[in-house]
Amino acid sequence: MPHHAKRQLLGRERELEALDRLLRDVRDGRSRVLVLRGEAGVGKSALLDHLAEQAAPLRTVYAAGVEAESDFAYSALQRLCAPLLPHLDRLPSVQQDALRVAFGLSAGNPPEMLLVGIAVLGLLAEAAAASPLVCLVDDAQCLDLMSQRILTFVGRRLDAESVALVFAERITDGEKDEGCSGLPDLTLRGLADADARALLDSVLPGPVDARVRDRIVAETGGNPLALLELPRGLSPAELAFGFGGPGAGPLATRVEDGLRRRVDALPADTRALLLLAAVEPVGDAPLLWHALHLLGIGIEAAAPAEAAGLITLGASVRFRHPLVRSAVWRGADAAALRAAHRALAEATDAGRDPDRRAWHQAHAAVGPDEHVAAALERSADRALARGGRAAAASFLERAAALTPDPKERARRALAAARAHLAAGVPARVPDLLAAAELGPLDPLQFADAGRLRAKASSMTNPGLGAVQPLLDAAGRFRYLDPAAARETCLAAFGAAIWAGRHDDSGLRRAAEAARDLPHGDEPAGVFLRALVVWTTDGPVAAFPLLARALRSLTDDEDLTVLWPAANAAVELGDLQAWLDVTDRAVRFARTTGTLSVLSTALPYRAASLGYAGRFSEAWDLLAEAEAAAVEEAAGVATSMVSTALLSAYRGRERPALELIGAMEREGEQRGLGRLTGMAACARAVLRNGLGNYPLAMEAALRGGEYRDLVVHHWTCSELVEAATRAGHPAVAARARERLADWGRAGTPWALGAQAVADALTGEPEQAEDRYREAVDHFGRGGLGVFEARTRLLFGEWLRRRNRRAQARTELRAAHEAASAMGMEAYAERARRELLATGETVRKRTPGTPVLTPQEARIARLAATGHPNAEIGAQLFLSPRTVEWHLRKVFAKLGVSSRREIEGALSDR
Repeated sequence: MPHHAKRQLLGRERELEALDRLLRDVRDGRSRVLVLRGEAGVGKSALLDHLAEQAAPLRTVYAAGVEAESDFAYSALQRLCAPLLPHLDRLPSVQQDALRVAFGLSAGNPPEMLLVGIAVLGLLAEAAAASPLVCLVDDAQCLDLMSQRILTFVGRRLDAESVALVFAERITDGEKDEGCSGLPDLTLRGLADADARALLDSVLPGPVDARVRDRIVAETGGNPLALLELPRGLSPAELAFGFGGPGAGPLATRVEDGLRRRVDALPADTRALLLLAAVEPVGDAPLLWHALHLLGIGIEAAAPAEAAGLITLGASVRFRHPLVRSAVWRGADAAALRAAHRALAEATDAGRDPDRRAWHQAHAAVGPDEHVAAALERSADRALARGGRAAAASFLERAAALTPDPKERARRALAAARAHLAAGVPARVPDLLAAAELGPLDPLQFADAGRLRAKASSMTNPGLGAVQPLLDAAGRFRYLDPAAARETCLAAFGAAIWAGRHDDSGLRRAAEAARDLPHGDEPAGVFLRALVVWTTDGPVAAFPLLARALRSLTDDEDLTVLWPAANAAVELGDLQAWLDVTDRAVRFARTTGTLSVLSTALPYRAASLGYAGRFSEAWDLLAEAEAAAVEEAAGVATSMVSTALLSAYRGRERPALELIGAMEREGEQRGLGRLTGMAACARAVLRNGLGNYPLAMEAALRGGEYRDLVVHHWTCSELVEAATRAGHPAVAARARERLADWGRAGTPWALGAQAVADALTGEPEQAEDRYREAVDHFGRGGLGVFEARTRLLFGEWLRRRNRRAQARTELRAAHEAASAMGMEAYAERARRELLATGETVRKRTPGTPVLTPQEARIARLAATGHPNAEIGAQLFLSPRTVEWHLRKVFAKLGVSSRREIEGALSDR
């Protein structure tokens, strides 16, 4: 470890102890993740160097983010993983293929980020199988977007692999960078005054007045690099006035200025060498020597830079500190920078590394250059082939800026906007579209620009503000591309449904726009017609078209219509179709790693399983959605809905109300009226379960003020029960009429709901038959939740007629089913009713769980025959972590094989 780096560790006992604990944990078989955060020069890199030194003889791999390379997809990730690739063949074949394509080692379908993340997690686990692995990532704030996302994803999932993953991330202007958000962190502050004075004394050129020294310590904030670097080259007289007056700039800038003064004092050839090294991001020494040769500079130019402690030259080139690179780069004039890039472009092998050659050529260009722009576009194509959408967007954006022909410039700007949108970075889209629209766009391109702008807006605001832009974009496609027009109009319908009561005219405007479009028989076209009829003529008229739309789904490509398919199934009351659609969507998303599909598919699937009475599986999927760190707006909203509904059925009042309240606030703040309607329905479910019927009726009435797709049927069912029990028969009768319309869908769910409403509000002599019909409908439809609730209502009705023996049969079935599913409030209602019949029922008090939630999920999957690799891929864990959890499951359940798990779980 260099002497200057060791000096920066002065006074870092707390941080050094934290790193020692981290290494002990990793040697003991646990994984640890840590982000060292702090301002430039505070000692993050020195701590990484110390950790690498202390980790010996453990295997250590290293990568650093470089600002100049942030446009290259997977660049830092590839450097980190390159030494570990001999372990690649131990991964499942689909993960092997994903990494090979992402790293440019082979051709294939562009991999989704999620799949690459799971593959990297598995690769680290396999590499650590024989001996613990230490992964160090410096300057994480400069990582390319894909490397940043994937390493953060992996960091959230490391568990029992014996891997240390440690980042150093710079805080700028006192703010934390969001790159590694959510990971354990340790923020580095400046040194304590005594340590700062001792470090300063080690570099001062002579005695300095104590007051001056204290001022210097105060001005640097105890920053170790500043204390070491700023005094260099200053006389005692200059030091007497500190490092700057009231107008002094940020500390990092002042350190850079000091480093720049040292660079400026070097010979011209040495400065040229440093500049080449600063703009060559990989640290490729042979490439640096070749570029120097092209500039007529000999290898001896390196000696003064090494003697000054600014750079280390060997098999690779490494600056003493990232601020040295920054000082060299930012201190060069434009002509010198272009000359350095030109030399590096010429030195780069066009066949072996065409992308970096094109990148250097682009930065060497003085003005528009079609040859370079075309090379950058080819680089974008290669990046897309590897799944690097963000990198492709950057290449295309630069290509557009260098394109001399206005028409080609507009085309490339449009392509860059499309790539940014696909990468999940909508913020850059409006500026690029504005640039594209300056050039001549043909009508189809102009329509595409409008659609991209609308989609970018809807990514951050999926409801109120997205409806009209999507409708306008659909209108532009009307004659140019009818299929695109229908797909865009369908997206507008989705936005209008989410906006709900906050945009009363949204659905009507969407229906009017859709009627003007040519009809299509593809799934999007059929769903679109069904929604038009639903909006204009009501649900009953739309039932046949909704059923036809569901039948039109034939393959995975139809997953683009996931949301209308799932909603159509529920609107019809077809639970089996809902289960089928969401099962296909989740399997497809897991297999391909398509996060955009997974973000919506998981919560939709969880809700469908919940209504089937499979609460444990539903909670597992919601935990999986959380583990996937899904941040796509529609996915987050859908997760809120499913979580709140399941919590309402669970019946724990305080946590359920907190979730419902959060959903209501989100709905109001973001103009998502559908969330407001769902929150009202969830409140009614919760209150009905707790037996608080007046509040349940109040919530259901509030929810029923607007006819939300799907939700209005659910809310009507809750309203019938609540109003009947609260003594408001007229309110219940009106809700019953609406459920009678739903019954015309002819599905078990709709027929069962109608039968329950008839039993609650109809003639008493018909109630028993209607209850029995409802139980039969729900049973045939697999609707475990409603079968249990109907048996509870039927048992209560029987008890009130003094038919205790028959009441016990229904109430016992309701109690057992509700208890097994985890519907605690409804189970308690059934228990109290059973007590009233004279039957003793012990209140179930949940004790300490035998298994943790993670262990329970793994146990259930193992019991159904899934191998460790599949369980890991599904839960975003490495197979070795799955194996570690399974060993604990076996010990806790007292079993020795997977075949015994299901029986042990049932017993408990």
